[in-house]
Order: sequence, then C-alpha cells, then structure tokens
Amino acid sequence: MDALAQKLGERLKTAGAKLVTAESCTGGWAAQVVTSVAGSSDWFERGFVTYSNDAKRELLGVREETLKKHGAVSEETAREMAQGALDRGRGTVALAVTGVAGPGGGSAAKPVGTVCFAWASARSVRSETQQFSGDRESVRRQSVIRALEGVLQHLDGG
Repeated sequence: MDALAQKLGERLKTAGAKLVTAESCTGGWAAQVVTSVAGSSDWFERGFVTYSNDAKRELLGVREETLKKHGAVSEETAREMAQGALDRGRGTVALAVTGVAGPGGGSAAKPVGTVCFAWASARSVRSETQQFSGDRESVRRQSVIRALEGVLQHLDGG
C-alpha cells in the first residue's frame, strides 16, 4: 500500500490535482495511507469518514431517497458520496468507498465482502462494485488498494 500511495501522490502532484476521500467501511484507512507519504499536503485535501447513513447525508449530501432505494452499500450511494466530497472539499478528484466488511451485516443480495466504489472529478464520475473475500481486515485492506488504484485509473481517463 505504501508504494501505491507514493505512486498516487507523484501522479496527483504531476497533474496538479488534490484528492478528497469519502469513506465508510474503510473508516479513514485510505486517507491514513495517503497521508503517510511525506509531502502529501501538496496533493491530499481532506477526508470524510461517513460511517453512518446520517453522516453520509449530513456531511456529503447523499440523498435519503438514494439510501432508501439502493442502500448504503450501492454504486448510487458511492457516486453521491464522491460527488459530495468534491462539492464540500477543495479537491479536484475524489474517491468514495462503502461496503460490508463483516463479519456480520451481509445479506443474500449484498454478502460480506461487497464493496462499492466511486471516483469523481469535474469531468466524470464512475463507479464499480467488487466482491472481496477474507476477514474484516482483509476486505478493508483490499478495498483501500482498489480505491487508490481507481484514482490512478480515473486520472488516466479510465
């Protein structure tokens, strides 16, 4: 993760971009990883940890209707989290992650390990859902890695 964060920092700095994070199931781990890189204040703007639905609504502007219709663990919610982070922060690119890390909380439709991501900038918002395996820490670790990889892809237009 450290090498990935270093690479991401170099890429953001080169692009003149600032990252904002909106995290639920990772509890701020993505922000912690990127801020462990010396000089990250050049390219990391702020992080939102919005674990509860109330926090998602209040801090990021996720709509109640989105949460009711799609649930907290959905690409729709992740997209609104990412957009809200951009709107409420001073960054130019945002990542959002929301999921079921376990060991409980899963359902038939959204089993443990289901994680939704979104990446946003002024030009686009994209999202995806991944199904990770392993224990709680493993799911969270895989989620942080995918979230950061997604920022690199977003910066490359993917």
